Amino acid sequence: MRVFGKTGNEILVLALPGEVVSQGEYLLIEDGSSRSKMVVQVFNETYLDVPGLAEEIVRDQVMQASIRGAEHDPYEIKSVSSLIRDSRLLHCKARGIIKNGKFRTSHDWLPSRVNSKVSKISLKELFDTVGRQGRRAIELGKGKSGEDFEILAETIDGRLNIITGKKESGKSHLAKMLSSSLVELGCFVFVFDINDEYASLDTKKNGEQSSISSRMVRLVPGESMKFDLEYVGLRSMTSILQHTLDLPGASLREFIRIWEHLSKEDQLTMEELGQAISMWRANDFVKDALFARYHTLLSSKLFTRGGERSIRFEDVIAKSPKGALIVISLAHIPPHARRIAVELMLSKLVDLLEHRKIPPIFLFAEEAHLYLRETHWDDIVTRMRHFGIFTTFITNQPDALGSGVYRQADNVFLFNFTNDADLELISKATTADAETIKAIVRMLPPRSCMALGKVVSDLPVVVEVRESELFTKGETRLFFAREN
Repeated sequence: MRVFGKTGNEILVLALPGEVVSQGEYLLIEDGSSRSKMVVQVFNETYLDVPGLAEEIVRDQVMQASIRGAEHDPYEIKSVSSLIRDSRLLHCKARGIIKNGKFRTSHDWLPSRVNSKVSKISLKELFDTVGRQGRRAIELGKGKSGEDFEILAETIDGRLNIITGKKESGKSHLAKMLSSSLVELGCFVFVFDINDEYASLDTKKNGEQSSISSRMVRLVPGESMKFDLEYVGLRSMTSILQHTLDLPGASLREFIRIWEHLSKEDQLTMEELGQAISMWRANDFVKDALFARYHTLLSSKLFTRGGERSIRFEDVIAKSPKGALIVISLAHIPPHARRIAVELMLSKLVDLLEHRKIPPIFLFAEEAHLYLRETHWDDIVTRMRHFGIFTTFITNQPDALGSGVYRQADNVFLFNFTNDADLELISKATTADAETIKAIVRMLPPRSCMALGKVVSDLPVVVEVRESELFTKGETRLFFAREN
C-alpha cells in the first residue's frame, strides 16, 4: 500500500488486489524521513481509475467474446494489466498524528508519497498509544480485523449514551450486555423494560443461574411497585400532575393546599385525598379538573390503599450493596399508567440523590420515546446526570430524542441505518464526520455497530458485538415458526 493523494483531511491510499482492508479499519502511515506517523481510517474504497483503462477493459471483453484460441503472452503484459485493473483506492480520513510516541488529533503534517510506508494498525496498539483512562473493562466484541475489543466502564460513568439503529439490528442485545456488565462491576442499574425482555437475564443459555441472578429485582407498576403518598412527596406529585396529566395552574395551586392540609392532619392517603377534593371549597371547574386527575391516579394502581405495602427505592438498593439490576416492567400496563410511573420514578430518584440517600445510578431507557415527552428531555439530560442519573437511551427513532439529547451525548453506539436524515442527525452529535458515518453504517450487518465518543477516545470503531452467555429474550415472535 502506498499514499496516492490527499484532499482536505481525506487521504487516498493505493492498494493492490492482494492487500485486503475492510471499511472501518485503521492504517498507519510512517515516513522514514520524519518521526511523525499518521493514523487514518478507511471509510470507502473504489477502483483505481487511470486514463484509457475503461477502453482497455471493453476491448479485452470484446476480444474474448469474438476470438477463440490459445493465448500467447511472452512478456506477461496481461497479468500486469490485471493488477492495474483490480487495484483499489482506499478513501481514508485522517484521525490524528503520533509524534514521539504520543497521539494528538491534528492533521498539520503530510507524509511523503515516495518514502512513506502504509500498514495496518491493531486496535490494541492504537488505543495503547492514545492512552485510555480506566481499569474496569467491559468486553464489547471483535473489531474488523477479528481482534477482541473492550471498552472501559469509566467512560460510561457519568455519561449520556445513545444506542440507536434499525429494528432487529442488535440494539437491545447491546443494552442488555452493557447493563449486566455494569451490575457485575457493582453498579446499580435501573431499566425501563418496555417489552419485558430483561427478566430472563437471571438465566444462562444453558439453563444455569447467571452471575447477577441474586442481584436482580423485577418491579411491576401497580403490582409489586406501589407507593404511599407520604413517600412520594409533594414535589413528585406536582411533577406528575403538571408534566404528565397537564393540570392547569389554578387547579394545581388548590391541590397543593389540599395536600398540605392533609399532611398537617396526618391523613395523607388516597382515600382521604379523594374525600378532601370532594369537600374542598373551590370553583366547580377546578374541582372537576382535580377529580379527573385523581381518578386517573387511582386507575394507575400505583398508589397504596388500606394496608398495602409501599416500596422504597433506598431499601431495594440497600438489600444489594454489591450492585443490582432493577427492572421496571412497563410491558403490560396502560400508556397513561406507564407515563405516570416513569415520571414518579425519575422525580423520586432525583430527590433521593439530592439528599444522598442512594448512590449514583445508571438508567437504561428502552424505546424512551414511547413514555417520555419532549419537554422532559432537557431536564433528564442536564439536571439528572449532575445529581447522579446516567442515562442510556435505546431507540430505533433517533429523531424522537430531540436535538438537546444529541448535543450533550457523550457516547453513541450506532447500528445499521440507511436513512440519510437519521445519519445526518446523528453525525452532528459526534466528532466523526457525516461522510464516514454514512459510508460505513449503511453496510453494517446485524449485531455490528460503530462506537463513537468517549468510549473510543473519539476514534470511531466498528465492532461486532459479542454473543452473551445470558438468556436474552427479544426475538420477534413469528407465525410460521410454529410449524418447525
